[in-house]
Amino acid sequence: MTAAAPFAAPPGRTLIAGVGNIFLGDDGFGVEAVRRLGAHPLPEGVEVVDAGVRGIHLAYQMLDGYHTVLLVDATARGSEPGTLHLLDATDPAATRPRDTALDGHHMTPDAVLALLDTLSAGTGGRRPRRVMVLGCEPADLAEGIGLSGPVDAAVDEAVRMIRQLVGADPEPPAAATDTGPAATEEPAEEPPEEPAAETADEPAPAVAGSHPTERNTTPC
Repeated sequence: MTAAAPFAAPPGRTLIAGVGNIFLGDDGFGVEAVRRLGAHPLPEGVEVVDAGVRGIHLAYQMLDGYHTVLLVDATARGSEPGTLHLLDATDPAATRPRDTALDGHHMTPDAVLALLDTLSAGTGGRRPRRVMVLGCEPADLAEGIGLSGPVDAAVDEAVRMIRQLVGADPEPPAAATDTGPAATEEPAEEPPEEPAAETADEPAPAVAGSHPTERNTTPC
């Protein structure tokens, strides 16, 4: 799988599947992400499922005419815990396991995708046009229920990313999110104070230059 390039909202049906085992700590990231995603409105044609550990069932479902499939799962890539990775897994040849174990309770996204190739060839089902994986770097995969602090904190950001990817929450204009320009904006010019009688013939100082030390010079 490779790092994904930015793309517009999918033009056809989209499946978002949370993958993972909630009894193995941070492996439950994908399941929790789609649970929180369910509280938000999504465009027509976008389906959200909690696939959990049902890898074989998920592989069959992915052949049901979807344009795009986004798998959400814990993905260890050597980064800091809680780091999100958006990966392109569309290419069926790259780094898939040669021998896919048909154990529905222990199937990684790679194993699901390898099985998808086999099922597609055997059933005539149509593979999705694009397959993405949104992964989160885990901190703890030991037995136990509940996410670690860094991974739990990443769930809401993952939900935001997913909504942007499907066109439910497009990026707001830069001016609305970047506080730099607002912080360095010239203050509105105020009417000059009534000059004292003895200095009535002197011009009032410019407002923008009267307080040079109050400008925020932090780069945008």
